[in-house]
Amino acid sequence: MAPPLAAVSSSSPLFSPSSSRPLIRRHAPPSYVSLRTRGRSQPAAAAAAESSGSPLLEVRGLTASVKETGHQILAGVDLTIREGEIHAIMGKNGSGKSTLTKVLVGHPHYEVTGGTILFKGEDLVDMEPEERSLAGLFMSFQAPIEIPGVSNFDFLLMAVNARREKSDLPALGPLEFYSVVSSKVDALKMDPKFLDRNVNEGFSGGERKRNEILQLSVIGADLALLDEIDSGLDVDAIEDVAIAVNGLLTPQNSVLMITHYQRLLDLIKPSYVHIMENGKIIKTGDSSIATQINEGGFKSIALV
Repeated sequence: MAPPLAAVSSSSPLFSPSSSRPLIRRHAPPSYVSLRTRGRSQPAAAAAAESSGSPLLEVRGLTASVKETGHQILAGVDLTIREGEIHAIMGKNGSGKSTLTKVLVGHPHYEVTGGTILFKGEDLVDMEPEERSLAGLFMSFQAPIEIPGVSNFDFLLMAVNARREKSDLPALGPLEFYSVVSSKVDALKMDPKFLDRNVNEGFSGGERKRNEILQLSVIGADLALLDEIDSGLDVDAIEDVAIAVNGLLTPQNSVLMITHYQRLLDLIKPSYVHIMENGKIIKTGDSSIATQINEGGFKSIALV
């Protein structure tokens, strides 16, 4: 789950000064969750992979360990993500996939021991998680936590108004904000009663994943890190989430998603697929790598 601050860049206010309509990025029209699948064709995905967009994320030689034990998990990760690209990371359990995304957002359980992380040209390593959120990072966790006593509506309103305050914009009132968030709830086919429930409290795994995507839809991000958003979801729910994610994509923002399954990559077409093993990215290619893994397992690419 994202920190309780809007995960957008400080130069891109969520709402324009003259309107209460949501603007996820100043480069794009008002954000909405499309009801039409925006999956890219293979040629389009290939074109995206060759895009010359500005680098959003540049990771070089990144090593990181569990802070409490010193156990090293990341052993020299190199990764570049440019504007408008969709990247997928696959790998066996324990290969370092989730740890990489947690290190990127500043999870306190991990310590960077080497390498660099640049986000839009700025060093992330010394930033607090809240600062990374304000810089434009959003993370959907594999196992989102509960926040007892805080309703989804209040959480989202707090996040949006924190962003508005940072941008010297007036706070939205509950009624004004409801007109924004209710359309997002409808597009994700969520029960409006979700807004009254405490954040993730008593939610099923699938409900938590939808709730994470709702947060992304309302808050926005320059780079969304999606850790196994397909786990715990049935086929219909995966399609709904994929439609929502595709509807949020613009030529200026990007997605890094972790998955074990081909089905998600059929719906959200990646520009690149990376394979992680022993804390490193050992192979990068297009979506055909995922197809190969689906058919023959990770051993099928080990010697390729």
